[in-house]
Amino acid sequence: MKKHPFIYFFRGLSLVLLLVAVAMLSAIATMHFAIHGAEVQVPDLKGLTVAAARSQAAGMGLNLDVDNRYYSAEVAAGHILSQSPDPGTVVRREWRVRVAESLGPQKVDVPDTVGSNGRLAALRLRRVGLEVGIIARLPFAGAPEGTVIAQNPPAHAQGIEQPSVNLLVAVPEDETPDGFVMPNLVGMPIVAAQALLAKVGLTFSTPVFVDVPPPSAGDGNAPANPPVSPGSVVTQDPIAGARVDTTQDIKLTVAK
Repeated sequence: MKKHPFIYFFRGLSLVLLLVAVAMLSAIATMHFAIHGAEVQVPDLKGLTVAAARSQAAGMGLNLDVDNRYYSAEVAAGHILSQSPDPGTVVRREWRVRVAESLGPQKVDVPDTVGSNGRLAALRLRRVGLEVGIIARLPFAGAPEGTVIAQNPPAHAQGIEQPSVNLLVAVPEDETPDGFVMPNLVGMPIVAAQALLAKVGLTFSTPVFVDVPPPSAGDGNAPANPPVSPGSVVTQDPIAGARVDTTQDIKLTVAK
């Protein structure tokens, strides 16, 4: 019995559709492998030496950048303190993994640069292995132009995080300042502290007044703490030595 032409047509159409479906599945599988083949999981680099971490990252097609260096009493010098992205994060190959390197425990003594010329201060810092951080300039009639009038961290500071020192340098009074180093206001009468901030163009919030407990009498070995005068600043934000500008709001806590 002769088969109807429509039967051949539907068989041919079914075969074409089957081939199209196979081709689409193949294309989807190829795309899947192409996409996921270019992805890797970020390894855990913490604790490795920078050289070992760089080698491991390169072996997975990733790039390693040392973004920061910090002192650490827990992680040996030259080893990785932290990383971004976190371990296990899926990224594409050639992704940049940023890490912080440990400098080990702080061993360098922060020199006193206040009163010295800014350039000489920078040389002095570099000689002991420290870097010059932010240099802010402030009109100041009490010191020659270019003289360091404040630094952060202060001289001989312990427990600092980064190997850098920010400097505040004097400039002529007619020059516009580009920043300030926050003065130490703790212990000052609130009126005097506000007058000092206003003089250099810094803004401040309404002070928060708190009850301050009476000082301890000491234990025989340590001297007794001096009493806190009512109306004096007990805490400040930002802390003394921090870099601030005229857009920043200073917060003061005052003893009742």
